[in-house]
Amino acid sequence: MTIEFTVYKGAKDGIKEEVTRKDDLKRDDVLVRVTHSGVCGTDLHYQTADMALGHEGTGVVEATGPDAHLLKKGDRVGWGYEHDCCGHCRQCLTGWETLCSERKMYGSADLDQGSFATHAVWREAFLFKIPDNLLSEDAAPLMCGGSTVWNALNVAGVRPTSRVGIVGIGGLGHLAIQFAAKMGCEVVVFSGTDSKKEEASKLGATEFHATKGLKELKLERPIDNLLVTTSSQPDWSMYFNVMAPGGVISPLSVDSGELKVPYMPLLVTGLRVQGGIVSSRQVHREMLDFAAHHKIKPVKMTFPMTLEGVKQSLKTLEDGKMRYRGVLVAGK
Repeated sequence: MTIEFTVYKGAKDGIKEEVTRKDDLKRDDVLVRVTHSGVCGTDLHYQTADMALGHEGTGVVEATGPDAHLLKKGDRVGWGYEHDCCGHCRQCLTGWETLCSERKMYGSADLDQGSFATHAVWREAFLFKIPDNLLSEDAAPLMCGGSTVWNALNVAGVRPTSRVGIVGIGGLGHLAIQFAAKMGCEVVVFSGTDSKKEEASKLGATEFHATKGLKELKLERPIDNLLVTTSSQPDWSMYFNVMAPGGVISPLSVDSGELKVPYMPLLVTGLRVQGGIVSSRQVHREMLDFAAHHKIKPVKMTFPMTLEGVKQSLKTLEDGKMRYRGVLVAGK
């Protein structure tokens, strides 16, 4: 039996509504009715590409394939940036499937479906059950935004005794503040102006610095771990000077330019610049459990899951007016 559902696709002449068709469910395929989707900055990069948009989906299981045994009809699930991997390479076998050479990621595979849609069909192995005390509309932005900052904290080995610096208070930054704060860290926030100082404090920041126009930062104590969540690369020299010896810098900005950092400070203080993307599946599960337990949720703006709603959400994000994460909501 052919499964048909609506998707919202990018195109050079504007977002379009189209029908995607899938064959009957095979192996561990799961049919998910989409209830919510986060709107991520990465979606902006693909809005003129011929592909279904969205990769922060949450929804309800409607049907499962013959080899799906963990999920059942009615379960609430979500998915993120990665859809599949080979399962047998060194990276997959050591819990780093996000680095698998045969990985299937948003924007490069499964271009006929996404989370801006009525339904989607994904492997059970790459779906995440949503904790009971976490709302689906709050879980959606965690599927990529939350997963990305949590992975950076995890890979960097952040501990409760760490001083964690976060550059930028946006879709990623406002989640990073909450995660680091609930981990017990001192959270030092850097933003252009003081306009978000009060909000940063409410999210868990213990220290705040407005950086616009500054050439040098002066802190009482250095930073152990720095997450850069701005839309472009910052002045690296300014931040290298406030890093503790052996500190870790995690650049999360999507930027096509080259990474140029101060060389000698990197050497003589033993700093590490740590690349990374979204979490592996086990780390992702831990992120959802942590968020549910500590009541971490995005500051969000909601839009209807319609063609106009998709267009409006992307324009709001592109205009820099999103506070801080957009969520598309399907009709009842």
